[in-house]
Amino acid sequence: MLEQLTQSDYLDLYIIPWSIKLVTAFAIFIIGRMIAKTIVKLVHKVMTRAKLEPMLISFLGNIIYALLFAVVIMAALEQLGVKTTSALAILGAAGLAVGLALQSSLSNFAAGVMLIMFRPFKVGDFIEAGGTSGIVDAISIFSTIMRTGDNREVIIPNGQIYGGTIINFSARDTRRIDMVFSIGYSDDLKLARSIIEDVVKLDERILADPAPTIMVLELAASSVDFAVRPWVKTSDYWAVRAFLLEEIKSRFDANGVGIPYPQQDVYIKELPASMSK
Repeated sequence: MLEQLTQSDYLDLYIIPWSIKLVTAFAIFIIGRMIAKTIVKLVHKVMTRAKLEPMLISFLGNIIYALLFAVVIMAALEQLGVKTTSALAILGAAGLAVGLALQSSLSNFAAGVMLIMFRPFKVGDFIEAGGTSGIVDAISIFSTIMRTGDNREVIIPNGQIYGGTIINFSARDTRRIDMVFSIGYSDDLKLARSIIEDVVKLDERILADPAPTIMVLELAASSVDFAVRPWVKTSDYWAVRAFLLEEIKSRFDANGVGIPYPQQDVYIKELPASMSK
């Protein structure tokens, strides 16, 4: 039967239909790719206006484009008569296997996206997270790089950070310094308070509003404890704290105010000679 087909029949049955399919598939591919790029550009603009991190914008844009491009390719193949159902099933099974194998990495990725979107901290902040305290040097999709006070670089998976407590010491412009100074029961209470007040007034870095708090905190077992709570700019926290500790201690010493340590009175009772035998 094939031998009886003329050239005109080949054109009508095979060449023309396949040419139309190829042209249509090519048109779907070109137009679909253009539409995908347009959608990604719109998404970029929306995320930029939302003031998301540039790294997150780029990453999400690439994912959206890859998904749209895959849809375009599937549509073009369908136009050529290729059954994509089985291919999708294979890809789905492969994706599931890869997802299970990379479960930890995907968890870190999801946490990284959340950190970048909600921004509980930013580069340059001093934080405590993931069991480490330090300055944030970089935030990536899978991990966060921190620099400790002794200049060590610590790389923490984002899953450990987002899944735990995050303390951001740089989030506020001001911080309160909480200190306790102890004096002995025999020391002059008013003199000690006066010394502390003078030292606090001496440092211009201590804020007037909120006003610093100086009060008797507790009558402890072997000391009278003062709570000293001044407010400072966050950047001045450690410098002011160190100054107050040194200056108050020096003035206590100069004025005879002691800082006691825990003491116990031991009484030795001598037993009668008759009981000691």
